Amino acid sequence: MVQVTFKQNPVTLLGTEVKVGDQAPDFTVLTNDLSPYTLKETEGKVRLISVIPSIDTGVCSTQTRRFNEAVTELGDDVAVLTISADLPFAQARWKATEGLDQAIALSDHRDLSFGLGYGTVMKELRLLARSVFVIDKGGKVTYVEYVPEGTDHPDYDKAIEAVKELTK
Repeated sequence: MVQVTFKQNPVTLLGTEVKVGDQAPDFTVLTNDLSPYTLKETEGKVRLISVIPSIDTGVCSTQTRRFNEAVTELGDDVAVLTISADLPFAQARWKATEGLDQAIALSDHRDLSFGLGYGTVMKELRLLARSVFVIDKGGKVTYVEYVPEGTDHPDYDKAIEAVKELTK
């Protein structure tokens, strides 16, 4: 399992580590209106899954905005999913405040289905570890980044390039 710290303190990641070449695990999270949402909702699209600890922090806010702005230029065959353990209401408020109403922000708060399936649950904090996953149209994982220090930014350029490779 990958080693991750949060504010320089080691954390224990729960769940199954996902690797390039794996079939993307399905999951059930909640939309901002509390409806269930699964990976199948974006079947047939390239998916960039941006995982953040909390939408209300600077790095998480920047990560969400940056991926949504970069990937929307790539067309309708690409979906950006931002997943955190935040309450759906906090995600909806953030989207409205930031003017990103079309962004897909999903809550894993209820049962950590995504976090356990992708190995991102920080046991000590009950938050998701910052990470990025790119999944092709067939459901295969083509890019994985577990950010070693949870307060650092992911490698935006590499993740966006991984999406672009799948849209050529």
